[in-house]
Formats: sequence, C-alpha cells, structure tokens
Amino acid sequence: MPIKVVVHGAAGKMGSEVLSALCRDAELQAVGAVDLKAERDHLSLPDGWGEIPFSPNLEGFLARVNPDVLVDFTIREATMPAVRLAAKQGVNLVIGTTGLSPEDIGEIERLCREGDVGAVVAPNFSLGAVLMIHLAKLVARYFDYVEVIEKHHEGKADAPSGTALATARAMVEARGKPFYYPALEKESLAGTRGGQIEGVGMHSVRLPGLLAHQEVILGAPGQTLTIRHDSISRESFMPGVIMAIKRVVRVKGLIYGLETLLGL
Repeated sequence: MPIKVVVHGAAGKMGSEVLSALCRDAELQAVGAVDLKAERDHLSLPDGWGEIPFSPNLEGFLARVNPDVLVDFTIREATMPAVRLAAKQGVNLVIGTTGLSPEDIGEIERLCREGDVGAVVAPNFSLGAVLMIHLAKLVARYFDYVEVIEKHHEGKADAPSGTALATARAMVEARGKPFYYPALEKESLAGTRGGQIEGVGMHSVRLPGLLAHQEVILGAPGQTLTIRHDSISRESFMPGVIMAIKRVVRVKGLIYGLETLLGL
C-alpha cells in the first residue's frame, strides 16, 4: 500500500512542489493538504491527478484523512503546533521549515519518543547542498579563515538560512575550535561585515531572481578555496523529501539532517 501523506503549507511554493512530487511516485499518495489560505474544501492536484481534502486548520483534519506522514514546509510558528498535534496522533513527520531553535529540535525529539513516531528534520533537502556541507567539514581543519555567503529569493522569511547556520556549526565542530575572525579598526557602515558564529563570517543576500545559493570561501596565505552550490529550481529538493518520507515510516525518534539518511 502507498504511504499516505498530508502536506502542511500546501499553498506555498515548496508545498506545491511536494504535491507534484507525490503524484509522480507510485509508492506515495497525497491524501490531504493544509494551508491557512485554504478557501475551499478540496484542492486540485497537478496534472489532473484529481482532488484531495483541503483545510485551513490541522485540528481534526489528521483524524479525518488518517495519514502516515505529515510533510511541513511552513514557518516556525506554524510548525511547532503542527508537530505537537501530529505526534500526539501517531503521525510521522518530515520537516523542511527553517528557523527552528535548538529548543524546538529538542522538543521534537521528546514528542517523537512520547508519540512513538519518527521525524526527519532537515535544514536543506537538496542532495547537492548536503554534500556541500560535507565537503566543507572535510576541509575545515586545514584553514583558519572562512566566510559563508548565502543568497535567496526576496520572500525568504529568515536570515541567515538554516543551511548557512548548519554549515557554520558543522565546520566548527569538525575543526574542533573557532575560526579566526579578522578584527576591524573601523566599520564605516554598520553591519557591512555581516554576522559571525565562532569566527565563521555570515552574509545573507535577498533578491528577486535568486532561489537558493551558497558559497563557502576558505582563506589561507596565498590561496582561497570556494565550495559553491546552486539550486535553480525547487525540484532540486524533491529527491531528498521523497527519500525522507519513505524512510521516516520505518524509524522511531528524530533524524536530524539529510546527511544521516545518506550515510555521511
């Protein structure tokens, strides 16, 4: 039998892409959609795949459609109430929402234990982005200076991106100590140098025409090394989302990061 999935945030760009991906996979079945913008009871699936129940409110909806997995691409303020509700009802979770705090992740892990469900939480579901972070970890010990530049579309709600934060933390952990962050004698325009996490310089760009892009630039005397990844379509995230849906129904507890599913 196919794995039954509800998409939370279905009217958004990522939610719509997830629904399209579900329709293309015979092992998965979209059984419901939830979004605050829902104005009718049913949502038409892409490419004439029919209709599914559509609701602005998750309360009572999960019991009605009985999914195996809830896929969440919303905002932190919507994600955490949805997690609490789904875990209590025994629904597994795949979460791509960024901006979750360490406390949020800890709560998700606790709710999984209490509800005996699985959850995959990933800052980025692009396989290429996950490999970029892995490569950055491998080289972190050989450089003392690093800057991360992440670029996204103008509608992205948070900065820096979850991927940029995950990259910085992974590099510091792999290196075993902070990077060196050059001190300034003068900053003529406040904020020009961006932010920094344990010596990792962080910069966020928000512009129309961008989707999701990141450069990790490491420096040493006489040389630099740049690791770059570009997502030019939201389709790039779907293989990772589909992998997470198929895996989460076979595990209990929290899996953080797509790299765990890839065995990195």
